[in-house]
Amino acid sequence: MISINAAQEIVLKHTTQIDSESVPLLEAIGRIIAVDMRAPHDLPLSNNSAMDGYALALRPGQEQWNVVDFIPAGLLRTAPVCQGDTVKIMTGAPVPAGCDTVVPIEDITEDGGVIRLNRSIKRGSNIRKQGEDILKGNLLIKSGHPVRPQEIGLLASFGWSTLPVYRKPRIAILATGDELLEIGSIPSPGKIINSNSYSLAAQLIQAGGEPVLIGIAADTRKATRDKIVEGLQADGLIISGGASVGDRDFVRETILELQGELQFSKVNMKPGKPATFATIGSKPVFALPGNPVAAMVCFEMFVRPAILKMLGYSQLMRPTVKAVLSGQVLNSGERPHLVSVRVAPEGDSYKASTITNQSSANLASLTAGNGLLRLEPHSLLLADSVVEITLLDPDLGTGDIHYGTL
Repeated sequence: MISINAAQEIVLKHTTQIDSESVPLLEAIGRIIAVDMRAPHDLPLSNNSAMDGYALALRPGQEQWNVVDFIPAGLLRTAPVCQGDTVKIMTGAPVPAGCDTVVPIEDITEDGGVIRLNRSIKRGSNIRKQGEDILKGNLLIKSGHPVRPQEIGLLASFGWSTLPVYRKPRIAILATGDELLEIGSIPSPGKIINSNSYSLAAQLIQAGGEPVLIGIAADTRKATRDKIVEGLQADGLIISGGASVGDRDFVRETILELQGELQFSKVNMKPGKPATFATIGSKPVFALPGNPVAAMVCFEMFVRPAILKMLGYSQLMRPTVKAVLSGQVLNSGERPHLVSVRVAPEGDSYKASTITNQSSANLASLTAGNGLLRLEPHSLLLADSVVEITLLDPDLGTGDIHYGTL
């Protein structure tokens, strides 16, 4: 068996970044920019008025100016403005040559096409200079940065209608087992609904991938092989069940028959000990336990970081927080135990409560929790201990949130 950290390192070593695609601007929200985006021109493109007023040349001793034109936003005056003349101008309109100041409307008096200043004003006031915000060639968004509404607004201001982002990896999801029924079926004694494919697909969508559900493989060599071959048409494959060493578990031997390489086949963790990672050609294959909680925890530990790397993220691990335990928790076993906890803000910090019934088959323990606590073997943590929690739901309000590294 290898450690969780060693397993994560192996997974990431064998995971490559996905190729890029061009998508419409609004479809890029939450996606990762695939190339450095640089300003194609200055912003503002030219000197423009910061408010409604009068553009003029401010000179010592001059007290009045003749109004010779009106420039609304969107209109460019090509003729320069002569000394002693002024133009009425709207916010955002280009300031014409010959003018060095914009005087707000409320600071002038107009009479018969002639204006006078009501108060003194500094030369150069109320003009947004060309390139004041961004100069041509400046880096707008670095490759690997997630696109937020702020970036959408910035890039839209330069006229981009499409953006180059990393393609969502298409990951096939396969469940194995004669006991499984498709969703919508009526369960009978000895049969269970295939829920793993849907929980794993939901986790994959949340991580930014695109699930391809390929159904259930019966517990035969041929069925297992046929479905794995089908799954290899995608960018990667997740298999739940069939990864142990039982008489009817054929996943590992099928991977080897297909010229795959087992990178690891057991991890020192609970739940999730049977977790297996392999590569077939350049395709990553994750064989996860059939127990629902174990499968979802293994996804968090190994699959999610791989998906984020494919997508071009630089931060691959979930955020963590320090929290105070509400009660004592014990791990009397030989393996590190990843325990489901409920984390809630309490003042400027967090309180963590453990969930009862941490069975690897009990999905209710995960739905009741929003974080994972790692308990080392043969360890007892007392109530009020300060512990580090991996957040599965980082939107918890106040508190000191940190992002871990391998």
